[in-house]
Amino acid sequence: MKVLLIGSGGREHAMAWKLAQSSKLTELFIAPGNAGTADVGTNVNIGVDDHDDIVKYALDENIDLVVVAPDQPIVDGLCDQLRQAGVTTFGPSAAAARIEGSKIWSDNLMTKYGIPTAESEPFSNSGVAMEYGHTKPEGSLVVKADGLAAGKGVIIPETYDDLDTAIVGMLDHGAFGESSSSILLAERMSGPEASVFAFVNGEHVSAEVASCDYKRAGDGDVGLNTGGMGSYGPPEFWTPELAAQVRKDILEPAAKALVAENSSFSGVLYAGLMITEAGPKIIEFNCRLGDPETQILMPMLQSDFLEICLAVAENRLSETTVEWSTKPHTFVVAVSDGYPGSYDTGVEITGIEAAEDHGVVFHAGTASNDDKLVTSGGRVLGVTGLGDTIKDSRDAAYAGIDEISFEGMTFRRDIAERAIQD
Repeated sequence: MKVLLIGSGGREHAMAWKLAQSSKLTELFIAPGNAGTADVGTNVNIGVDDHDDIVKYALDENIDLVVVAPDQPIVDGLCDQLRQAGVTTFGPSAAAARIEGSKIWSDNLMTKYGIPTAESEPFSNSGVAMEYGHTKPEGSLVVKADGLAAGKGVIIPETYDDLDTAIVGMLDHGAFGESSSSILLAERMSGPEASVFAFVNGEHVSAEVASCDYKRAGDGDVGLNTGGMGSYGPPEFWTPELAAQVRKDILEPAAKALVAENSSFSGVLYAGLMITEAGPKIIEFNCRLGDPETQILMPMLQSDFLEICLAVAENRLSETTVEWSTKPHTFVVAVSDGYPGSYDTGVEITGIEAAEDHGVVFHAGTASNDDKLVTSGGRVLGVTGLGDTIKDSRDAAYAGIDEISFEGMTFRRDIAERAIQD
């Protein structure tokens, strides 16, 4: 099979790495890809937002399956456009992708169908939003941009002043552009967080898998929100009983709700959870695999990823087995100095081969320049370590990341640390 994967980040390198292991694969193309994806397939110079060019390429090259990875093209309807052109495609429709593309729409869906989540209220007027916010205890609300914001559209204010600043910044100053023209003020929940993933085809939900990710830039969860600094899984608190509850109360009801709303889901459903004292509740749904979680999920996936994607695209997921390893994996991301703010690019990277002695290196913001590997983004690359225990997998990941070097390189030292503390 000839497969075209859409995307350019670490998630896409991990997906390409796994797709390349399938006996069904004959050729793999990645648009636009990065220096890492070039090692497992052929990069194609087409951007993820160039939908017409993607469709034309798929038709001209007789692509058998297109796998759309990033959120923005999914929400913008790329999967619909490909399917309308007769191209077999893995990824949800724009209608189904509203579960991520609009937090307000998603919240209404959960309320209507009794899916546990935080109490929330939508607003488009800053004055009304601030007045409502001040009726709640200080520090008890979270401010969420309604639309996509590259994983950075959620602010957790500690004071009323912080709350007002966040509201005005989003609604009046367009902090996230059109994505923050409406906002959601949500109850601030507490408890361990988990990212849960399952392949979904209509009402059929595959075996699920859980992980934990780290969004803040600094150790101890301080600093700005980022696209993700690392992940590990399975979580130390994840039990068969909790998995069964999440499946019964969240994953299966969400799949059925989308079908009932004429928005049947086809792809990967990502449930971001808070494990509260009252049980697991949804923080947010996403309509695709997460980054940096995918960099541990692909090594944990024991089934043929290409076969799963094809089965979902052909509406026969119920006939396909999805199996996940329960062995611990840890992934640590190396970023450019200054990320998620401004940073330099074009900086030479060394030590990749030595790092591969300890784990799998997944590229994100990398490029080739005169036979040198250089940085091309804020999140540059990361190392996934495997072990019999979480500590072993963590040690392997850090042994690998310590072999890699580029000027200004930084990374968190506390990924999975909480999972091994007595």
